[in-house]
Amino acid sequence: MTTQIDFAGPTATDGLDDVGRALLFTDAHTVNNFASTPVTDEQLSQIWELARWAPSAANLQPLRVTFVRTDEGKARLLPHMNEGNKAKTAAAPAVAVLAVDSEFHEHIPTVMPFRPELRDVFAANDDMRTSMGQFSGAIQTGYFILAVRAVGLAAGPMGGFDNARVNAAFFPEGKVKSNFLCNLGYGDPAKLHARAPRLAFDDACHIV
Repeated sequence: MTTQIDFAGPTATDGLDDVGRALLFTDAHTVNNFASTPVTDEQLSQIWELARWAPSAANLQPLRVTFVRTDEGKARLLPHMNEGNKAKTAAAPAVAVLAVDSEFHEHIPTVMPFRPELRDVFAANDDMRTSMGQFSGAIQTGYFILAVRAVGLAAGPMGGFDNARVNAAFFPEGKVKSNFLCNLGYGDPAKLHARAPRLAFDDACHIV
């Protein structure tokens, strides 16, 4: 089956309005306390439908997401969390395990149909695969957080877990390796902290 790609679109835009910018950036919080409202399969699907459009090197798309939402899934995940992250992860309606597929090159004929021979190039170079997988996976993770916010949920990205044990619990075949976790749900308004200061343009940016 051939996918028809439509490149037609608007030639100019004023960007997001203030409401959209606030939702994704200026009013968004990293959330550690969640309301009990459940997250649905449809919402998780909507997150990926947005996040999958993130840029990645050569369109290689190494990010893989495992959504942990059931009691059984939480029981597999929680023992591998650092102590300070257990309670908030247990309370989150869903948790995304954001991982990188070390064999992403197997999808090259699909995602780069004009250069299928690159699959063999990547297959022969473990270091290149690892480097590009980590680089592109990190970019995709940033977009994933924005996608969570765009569908009306709050995100709580974090480290603070035993990667090797999470990998063994969820990816025992060994080719997918966890990178970040992200708690998902509706933030509890009563427990939101005030926004921490951000660096100003002049403190973080230069124009040359």
